[in-house]
Parts: sequence; C-alpha cells; structure tokens
Amino acid sequence: MSKSRLKSREQEESKTERTDACPECGGLVVHDEEHSEKVCADCGLVVEEEGIDRGPEWRAFDSQEKDEKSRVGAPTTNTMHDKGLSTNIDWRNKDAYGNSLGSRQRQKMQRLRKWNERFRTRDAKERNLKQALGEIDRMASAVGLPDNVRETASVIYRRALEEDLLPGRSIEGVSTSCVYAAARQAGVPRSLDEINDVSRVDKDEIARTYRYVIRELGLEVKPADPASYVPRFSSSLELSDESQHRARELLENAKEKGVHSGKSPVGLAAAAVYAAALLTNEKTTQAKVSEVADISEVTIRNRYHELLEAEDSIPV
Repeated sequence: MSKSRLKSREQEESKTERTDACPECGGLVVHDEEHSEKVCADCGLVVEEEGIDRGPEWRAFDSQEKDEKSRVGAPTTNTMHDKGLSTNIDWRNKDAYGNSLGSRQRQKMQRLRKWNERFRTRDAKERNLKQALGEIDRMASAVGLPDNVRETASVIYRRALEEDLLPGRSIEGVSTSCVYAAARQAGVPRSLDEINDVSRVDKDEIARTYRYVIRELGLEVKPADPASYVPRFSSSLELSDESQHRARELLENAKEKGVHSGKSPVGLAAAAVYAAALLTNEKTTQAKVSEVADISEVTIRNRYHELLEAEDSIPV
C-alpha cells in the first residue's frame, strides 16, 4: 500500500473516531443552543437538529414571574439544623387558594405538623443544633450582622459539636462565642459589650468560651482593626465622609507610632471619630460617641489625647 493511500486511510479512521467532527469537511462541530442544532463551525453543515431542550417548558418575562413558576426550593444553608432540606408545613390552616380548611382537615394538618417536627429533630444532637442555630440567627439579627457571618458562625458551631466541645458548657455560651468569632473573621467585628447585650449569658462566660473555642478548633482570628469600627460609628452619628477619612488617618498615624498597642480597638475608634469630628468642624459630643460605641466618656477622653499627641502636626 502506497504512503498516500495509507495517509488518507488514517485520516478517514480519525474522522470516524471523532464524534465532534464534521462528516463533510472534518471541521469542529459546535452546539447552537438558540436553534437546538449541532453545526459545523467551518462549512456550516447542520449535523444534528431537534436536540433535547433541557430548559424549563415555561417562559418568564420578569423576575417575579420567574420566581412564581420555578419549582426548585431554596439553596442548602448551614444556618438551619437540617440545612433546609426538610419540609415546612405552614401554621395557617388555609389551602393553596387561601380558603380556610374544614375541622377534619385542620386536625389532620395538626397531626402532620407534630410528626413533621418529631422527624426533623429525631435525636438530642439535632435538638441541640436547632436551638443553637436559632440563637445564632437571633443574635446576628440583633447586632446587624450579614448572612455570610451567620453562615460562618453556624459552621463554627457545627465543628464544635462534632469535636465534642460542648460538654460542661451552655449552648447559649458556645453559640454566642461563635457569633463573636465569625464577626471578627469576616472583618465586621462587634465589641464584646455589644454581643453581651443581646446574649443570654454573662460577659465573663462569653470571653472564656470564646478563647476555648478558637484554641480547640485552631481558628485564625486576627486582632480587631480599630478602623473597621469607624464607618458604623460615623454612620450612627451622621458624620460626613471627610470626617470618616480623617478618623482613619488618625488611626493609621497612631498605628505607626505604636499608640494602639494594648488599647481597646473600640475605644481607639470612638476617640478617632470624636477627634475627626472636631477637626472637620462637625458637631458631636463625647456623650453621643459614648452612647454609640458603648464605652465610657473617660476612655474617649484618654484615647483622644493620645491620638492627638501622636499627630505631629496637631498641637495638644
């Protein structure tokens, strides 16, 4: 067999082996989703048509209509003890059309709710998790933490439960420490006093449990940056962007001079906000800043003088 005939035969065999090759020119076959066809990218030959449409059989013209017609549920989430995979039965005794149920149907739905709740929390571990995640959601809502922080706090609590860190400690204490740790990890920290205000345990237990959880789980939690508190304090005091920028400058300068070492980040942030407001001629008082930051006016005055001393260009 000649070399030319052998080469042409090999080409023909390679064409038959490639399922994505055009039968006419051997070009690449691509899928045209709009027309549901397989077309050669080189010569334009339609290789296959009337393919399977894997999309929904309905059409929607706005987001509301799309949500109403969608048949899928919410995504899984760690903020629920069953990750949102179980069935929820509405407490209202009404059917899909909004009509009230009859007495027999109401009794039937009440029994279904009871058994559904029993199956959702079948053992002590699930009951523990359900109570703790409810506490995490309540506290995160009370201090205004975003969804990603709640998700992180739920994951930390699940890890603590799996590694058997709860014996000897209250559910509320561990869940509170998880919220505190998750907020610091996400860069939206809340002070211990703020967390303590919405918790059902005392401050000492929160601090003790927090140190235990991060040590046993090996969590990397950096010290809170005072600048991360500035936007929240400034927003509550209705200060301008210029004042926020000036407060950040004061904190950066204090960090360079080492003034921040050993000081409470909340106190430094509150003092920087107060000093920046005075420097930009905006009206605020130590009492207002103290109320927003939940620290004493004495702390604000002490940190305020230290920040100004660190600022070379500003005489005290």
